[in-house]
Amino acid sequence: MPEALVCHASAMRAMVLNAPRTPLELQWRTVPSPGPGELRLRVLACAVCRTDLHIVDGELPLPVLPIVPGHEIVGIVEEAGSVGTGFAVGDLVGVPWLGHTCKVCEFCKNGRENLCDAPRFTGYHRDGGFASHVIAEAAFCLPLSMLGADAVHLAPLLCAGLIGWRCLRAAGDGAQRLGLYGFGAAAHLVAQVATAQRRQVFAFTRPGDLATQDFARRLGAAWAGGSDERPPASLDAAIVFAPVGELVPAALRAVRKGGRVVCGGIHMSDIPAFPYRLLWEERSLSSVANLTRGDARDFLAFAQAHPPQVHAATYPLEQADQALADLRNGRIEGAAVLVP
Repeated sequence: MPEALVCHASAMRAMVLNAPRTPLELQWRTVPSPGPGELRLRVLACAVCRTDLHIVDGELPLPVLPIVPGHEIVGIVEEAGSVGTGFAVGDLVGVPWLGHTCKVCEFCKNGRENLCDAPRFTGYHRDGGFASHVIAEAAFCLPLSMLGADAVHLAPLLCAGLIGWRCLRAAGDGAQRLGLYGFGAAAHLVAQVATAQRRQVFAFTRPGDLATQDFARRLGAAWAGGSDERPPASLDAAIVFAPVGELVPAALRAVRKGGRVVCGGIHMSDIPAFPYRLLWEERSLSSVANLTRGDARDFLAFAQAHPPQVHAATYPLEQADQALADLRNGRIEGAAVLVP
């Protein structure tokens, strides 16, 4: 590492993916300056998402290499670029997955910016939060100071919480008996949201994972069991967070007539063929893609009124590969969070 850079106040650290399925490389870089409408943040915490794992493992096409992963970022504004940003130096802000939209395609014009034809995602198209500093478009940053929690426990809200919220809304307001397949970062938050809304939560984990089933019950689940089990009552809806295609037919078997199964991941293994009778009787199957800034505002308002217990395992920035490995192997209760 260049000695002059290491000792200079303008140096930053970043964990860089140079090629899929390779370890991240610690690099020292010059701290960048924000452009018009941008913010430079000093990163306080960045949660580790399963999407980061899909990127590092090459399960998603990689439009930009090298890239700094990470899109659940909490930071302090150090500098604002020219043009009004709506933020001031010292503000606590969050940076989510959606980092830019075109604003002109039919989806952007119709309030569905999560389906923008030319988006830019944080930690995928532009460098993300596995670093000590990050540049973000101010229009897609979220004010966080009103939530009153520390950065480590705020970071998982910015994707695990947001995507869980959008999945819950897709499941429908009438889904009183809700199944959650895969009980990781997103499910441990949405289970608490659903419980606060007086829904019944049924948690499905890897078969035999008694520790995670106990974790789910501690967070309010009415029932917890293996994904190979049937719940004690038919579900109104189910959300599949685990990236395992074979869970989709299992979820369809568990929902009642007219029920809905929502797939919450950006990547999933192939869904196996299943008999039409599982879909019949007006059951439906849908996916959730990305999020909107409206989702973020609504969820953060709910989280302020009903603060969730955020379970976080912290890692130094330089141990990003270990955090990814622990996530890959199911060794994390709640969310993993990097701290520069």
